[in-house]
Formats: sequence, structure tokens, C-alpha cells
Amino acid sequence: MAAISGLGVTRRGLAWIIAGVPRRELWSRFREEKKPVVAETLEEVKKEPILVCPPLRSRTYIPPKDLQSRLESCVKEIFGSSAPSNWQNVSLEDGHLKFSFLSRLADDLGHAVPNSRLHEMCRVRDVLDFYNVPVQDRCKFDELIASNLPPNVKITWGY
Repeated sequence: MAAISGLGVTRRGLAWIIAGVPRRELWSRFREEKKPVVAETLEEVKKEPILVCPPLRSRTYIPPKDLQSRLESCVKEIFGSSAPSNWQNVSLEDGHLKFSFLSRLADDLGHAVPNSRLHEMCRVRDVLDFYNVPVQDRCKFDELIASNLPPNVKITWGY
């Protein structure tokens, strides 16, 4: 059998024996746990949080005064000469043209048609009706606070 005595480790049969240390001390659950190493300087640690909450996105949309002219120019640009004289009756059956048209308007106006309403946009008139509706970034409780409530009803957010 081979023996390495210079390192304090010997091999006897199939088990390794470290000189002077019983096996149960090496593998015991009750041995002392090593304490984690702490960096000497705390200045290296950044004080800024790693994940920063993004700013709240405002969903407020107010239709511009020149909405019809913007939609008309967008229709003429995307549909080209195939657009009829009555641009509000242009059909949005072709998916590629519909996507191009709606994405262009979303970039231009800063307000996109939600996925749940895309199936309703069959003609340019439907898109015009959608973009004519202003959107407020308020919940029902905010609207109740702003309204005239009876004197015995109070809404407070500090709870």
C-alpha cells in the first residue's frame, strides 16, 4: 500500500486518513462553521440601490387639435395613391398596412391602441373615433374625491 507521510495524509485500504484528525470531526454537523470574510473597506460598497423603480408612466392623452389632418397625411403616406378621396372609409383589412398605420400613429401621438381594441379598428374612421376620446390617468377614488360629496362622506388615503 502506498503511503504519503510528508503531507500528513496516508492511504490505508480504500479510505484516506488525515494524520491527527478523526474522520467524524471532518464530516460532523457540529463542527465550527467558518465566519464569512468581510471586506476591510466599506467605501468600496456602492450606496446606490441596484434596482431602481422606473418613474410612473402617465397614461393621460388629450387629442390634438389637428388630429384629422395628421390622420389624413398618415393615410396618404402609408396607403399611397390607392387611398380613395374619402380617406375615412379606407379599409384596414390588410394586416401589414394596418400595423404600419397604427404604429406610425402611436409614435406620432404618444398613445397606442390597446391589444384588446385592435379587432375593432376596421376602417380609418374607427381609428379616428378612438383617438378623439381623451384619456385621464385617474382612478375612481380620485374622481370621487374631486366630486361634490355629501358632508358625511370623506375619502382619505392616509391609512
